[in-house]
Amino acid sequence: ATKIPFRLNQNQALLTFEDEEVAQRLIKMGKHTVNLDSKITDVRVKPFTLEMGIKFELHVTISGKKINISDVPELPIPEDWMRDKLELNFYKSKQGGGGEVENVNYDRQSGTAVITFLRHGAANGFVRCTEYPFFLNGRCYRLSVSPNSCAHLEKFQLYCGISKKTILLKGIQEMEDDEESIQDMIEIHFQKPSNNGGEIEKIKYVSKGVTCVCFEE
Repeated sequence: ATKIPFRLNQNQALLTFEDEEVAQRLIKMGKHTVNLDSKITDVRVKPFTLEMGIKFELHVTISGKKINISDVPELPIPEDWMRDKLELNFYKSKQGGGGEVENVNYDRQSGTAVITFLRHGAANGFVRCTEYPFFLNGRCYRLSVSPNSCAHLEKFQLYCGISKKTILLKGIQEMEDDEESIQDMIEIHFQKPSNNGGEIEKIKYVSKGVTCVCFEE
């Protein structure tokens, strides 16, 4: 299930009732007088609405034909020579991958390259390979190797959630009691039918700072 965050500020509380009618009745009243430890306070009852947000699915596909190369040494040789050396190096791979190379896209300035093999699946042998030896002019260099991936978004949509069973209480007065005790007093008050309340499924009260509460779609 998708989890949607909600920012609950200081001296606010969220109450979710079992019965939707209880929440809607309290919202229509607008204000409610609450007795907290013999202290009478007026709180504002607001409908609960989640802020506008987005959700999407991210799909990543790892290429079976391409690998990314970085840390290509900067040497005083022409670019086409370097491309040929890279092609030969990965054509003669001894680590279970590689094979005939279809294309080498080499960028001298960044020291990177993309190797494209002719055979699909030839790149799979490099999935767990992070470094690869590169022999050139009698020296052995270490190239960094990483999978070539393509990412795209699906099911991109905006949402604005409304819970008809949940109310937002604002304007709760600060008290010396601890947060849990005040939350218990609020819950007891709004559970009583004589206070136009009803059975509460969940409650969260914040006395100081800000808390992020997550709702499941």
